[in-house]
Amino acid sequence: MQETKRKPLPALPWKDRCAIMGIVNVTPDSFSSDGLADMPEAARDDGLVARAVAQAASFIDSGADILDIGGESTRPGAAPVPAGEEMDRVVPVVEAIAERFPDTLISVDTYKSTVARAVLDAGAHIINDVWAGQADPDMMSVVESYGVPYVLMHNRARWGAASQDARIGGSYEAPQYNNFLEDILREMSAMAKTALDAGIPAELIVLDPGVGFGKTLDQNLTLIRRLGAIRELGYPVLLGPSRKSFIGKVLDVEPGERLMGTAASVAVGVTQGADIVRVHDVRAMTEVVRMTEAILRSGEAQPAAAEQGG
Repeated sequence: MQETKRKPLPALPWKDRCAIMGIVNVTPDSFSSDGLADMPEAARDDGLVARAVAQAASFIDSGADILDIGGESTRPGAAPVPAGEEMDRVVPVVEAIAERFPDTLISVDTYKSTVARAVLDAGAHIINDVWAGQADPDMMSVVESYGVPYVLMHNRARWGAASQDARIGGSYEAPQYNNFLEDILREMSAMAKTALDAGIPAELIVLDPGVGFGKTLDQNLTLIRRLGAIRELGYPVLLGPSRKSFIGKVLDVEPGERLMGTAASVAVGVTQGADIVRVHDVRAMTEVVRMTEAILRSGEAQPAAAEQGG
């Protein structure tokens, strides 16, 4: 095992409650139109870091425990981004946020080991890999050497294999499953074992069922309803339903109109044991999570005297 290059990690909030992960997109092509680089080229370079820091401040004030920074869109149909360009987008943002908010956990959404190494050197604390190490054989060794949490997402989607709807947006085509939930559980257990075999400690492994990646509408809904089965694998679970196309299909709404659908998905996910929820609308989803947790905890302790009123 290589010598760990990281300072001691801040406390991991999902050990005590459901953590809020706020999405900071430094891309020009986010599916939800919230990419901070989605503006004319002449205005992009000087202001991107400042806009990211401002968004980070707003998210932290709104209840975010983790900031998830992404420099490459994973929307269906998006073009791959070279590692150098991705680093140019995310490294300055990670450095600035780490300096300004030293007590906040920073995650970076990347599947490239070179990017992971660069952002961990820049101050990131977590790697969020939508391909769970399948896209880059060096990723797990990098994560292991830094001793940081690693989010492994289930993903059978094929790059470029997506359908497009002008109003709802893109959807990755779903491959054939023999028995959907059994296949998911088996494959996610194997993902975790691969990470363990690479030397990543069990307490630093987080599983993401990959809502929206290579699943049908019904399969995405089933994943949220049966999230508890994934939690029973013994690892913290991250749920990322925010503004995704399955919500658009159910409610027939565009990405900017999916707040309530996201809220319902998050609330059900929390009842099923979600440890982290990855969201765009941090303030609203923080309230959804905390209210859901309060309901789930109700009756655990009896008050000294009966409360009056509501």
